Amino acid sequence: MSVPTVAVIGAGAAGLTAMKALLDEGVNVTAFEKGDRVGGLWVKDNSSGLSPAYESLHLNTSKGRTQLADYPMPAEWEDYPAATKVASYLAAYADEFGLTDHIHFSTTVERVEKVVDAETGSELWEIESTDATGAVTVRHADVVVVSNGHNWDPKWPSPQYPGTFTGTQMHAHDYRSSEVFRGKRVLVVGMGNSAMDIAVDASYVGHDVLLSARHGSWIVPKYLFGRPADATGAALTALPWRLRQQVAQRMLTLAVGAPQSYGLPEPSHGLFQNHPTISDTILHRITHGEVRPVTGIERFDGERVVFSDGRVEDVDVIVWATGYRV
Repeated sequence: MSVPTVAVIGAGAAGLTAMKALLDEGVNVTAFEKGDRVGGLWVKDNSSGLSPAYESLHLNTSKGRTQLADYPMPAEWEDYPAATKVASYLAAYADEFGLTDHIHFSTTVERVEKVVDAETGSELWEIESTDATGAVTVRHADVVVVSNGHNWDPKWPSPQYPGTFTGTQMHAHDYRSSEVFRGKRVLVVGMGNSAMDIAVDASYVGHDVLLSARHGSWIVPKYLFGRPADATGAALTALPWRLRQQVAQRMLTLAVGAPQSYGLPEPSHGLFQNHPTISDTILHRITHGEVRPVTGIERFDGERVVFSDGRVEDVDVIVWATGYRV
């Protein structure tokens, strides 16, 4: 049999590991990366402009549960490394296994289409790409692996809320540094990991910080009982799923309390049914009064935001931490 040719789109964690596995099997691999380096969303200054990484970003899964099996993270690293370290780790992984030489950087895939080879009659994938100079290249491959990530196409509220907000609005994807919030009245909308990080960052420099959500989420600290929380949960994997959920939920409630006891919405699902929110600091900032939980938004009136419980607050900046189109 002939050796297949594979095209990999994206050189983040998924694209790199796909490349490595294919090269281990002797497959011909060519990769296309829109940015100027490997690492995908972990590279804050990636020229692709797609990375949502911000200055305070760290892993929210522990080093032991995140590292690649054939290339462990350095033993001396902390359990939850910063994004800059994760980016350097992925770059080192690519160099260690000779992946970099197979990647076309600053190259955007514009079109992928199945065609028929005129000579053999077999089906191939036709890949059209544009490089940094604007030059267009067409290549062919037997297989295409799409590894273009899922945290780069911001999802804004739809439909929009009634009224007009005259302050500043931004999506979490565009957040980089808390300086943008200095002295401002800030409203963060969302209950995910980015929402919590941004609310915490803003609480140290902003004049007032509100955290709004219609639906609740379980808040899991990074450490439970002296160990990384995901390592603690891993000890329960021998139990049936429903029992594991009940035990873990009970452990979490005993350790930190239910979200609603902090003024946050009650989770609309059981633990593990959706991605939990990982944060050591948001609950502390709430209990210190530095972040104020509020209900969902009802409408806008200039710089005033009217919430579903009738509360009205003056706001300078809204951060929509409302996720991505995956």
